[in-house]
Amino acid sequence: MTSPAPRPTAGHPARGAVLKAADLAFRPAGACHVAEAVGPHTGAETVRLDVVRIPAGASWQPEGSTEEENVAVVFSGSGHGRSGPEHAGLTRGAALFAPTGDPCTLTASAQDELLVYVWRSRLLPGRRHGTAPRRFSRLDNDETQLTGFTGTGQSEASARTATMNFVFWPGTGTPQLCLHCGMMRRGEYFNVHVHPDSEEAFIAFEGSGQLCLDDRWIDASAGDILFARPGVPHGTRLPDTHASDRFVTCGGPTPFDPVLYARAGVPGEVR
Repeated sequence: MTSPAPRPTAGHPARGAVLKAADLAFRPAGACHVAEAVGPHTGAETVRLDVVRIPAGASWQPEGSTEEENVAVVFSGSGHGRSGPEHAGLTRGAALFAPTGDPCTLTASAQDELLVYVWRSRLLPGRRHGTAPRRFSRLDNDETQLTGFTGTGQSEASARTATMNFVFWPGTGTPQLCLHCGMMRRGEYFNVHVHPDSEEAFIAFEGSGQLCLDDRWIDASAGDILFARPGVPHGTRLPDTHASDRFVTCGGPTPFDPVLYARAGVPGEVR
């Protein structure tokens, strides 16, 4: 029996949705349980975001994973992952990229459940693989960053801007998916912006703050999800009055938006 789709807190399939972690509906998938958070029911055409619970000692592989790109982020637990010929240990904040054609397998440790968020997308025409893509990283990888982002003019910008790490992006060999990690201190924004040709799917990873969809700011906590259709304004912030000291989000536009890399002063070509 198929579980019902999660109920959006705000939004409309024509524009996007904000989904609460508590409302995710999980269905059995072998020994694991999967919730399709972002997909056709939210209006997504290019990206899918699954939330996967892998019991201690069990493994999970996305159905049809060799036919699509996969990016996985560990939300909780520990274990190990395999991307094509490479494998590595996984802990909270670890990230995995599997190119199209390569199997992706996630295995929980014998001690605890592994909870992962997995972005999935089939390559669009004209997209090419990187020559030696990075397959494992972490959200706190700060070797390439975007700072001082003022948005794209849909609303008044704050000068108190967040820092964004580029974890997986064209510079690491990803041809379509990307993984960015925004880190906000109190009073900081990742200013409202749009991606004209990309769908955006990201999660609140740590702390609590607010997500913007269209012109509405919505309270969010770790595990909540935002999906925005192309051209729909969105952003994040951690208000001065908020209880959290830090608000961390991760995800990104699909296909990747070269404007972000131009703003950071780095090449947007796939390496």
